Amino acid sequence: MEKRMINPWQWQDERSYVQAVEVKKVESTLYCAGQAAVEADGTSSTADMKTQMLLALQNLERVISEAGYQCGNIVRLNIYTTSSEEFFSCFDIFQAWIAKHGIKQATTLFEVKTLFETLKVEFEATAVK
Repeated sequence: MEKRMINPWQWQDERSYVQAVEVKKVESTLYCAGQAAVEADGTSSTADMKTQMLLALQNLERVISEAGYQCGNIVRLNIYTTSSEEFFSCFDIFQAWIAKHGIKQATTLFEVKTLFETLKVEFEATAVK
């Protein structure tokens, strides 16, 4: 697999994403459902944004890993949140997770009216190998 990042500007670097990712010679593609702060027993978290973000990222990492992929090969990551303000108050957690895995992904952030039950953030990824 070959990946090429397209960044006509530099400002997105501080926001931990790229403008576009071209992927060639792909062996397979994994489309992940949105992963949120849902416990192993199916219980939705009622915690704050920071706690929910950590659990949602752990859940995403687990799905990707169990499928035999690596987080570093995420090429698209959509983020849904019920509060952009709360999300950006703990953006450093997201950025640390992106850096930890060396992810260079195209990202879109959506503020939505509601997510399932008490959820505040959801990550929907596409990974390749």
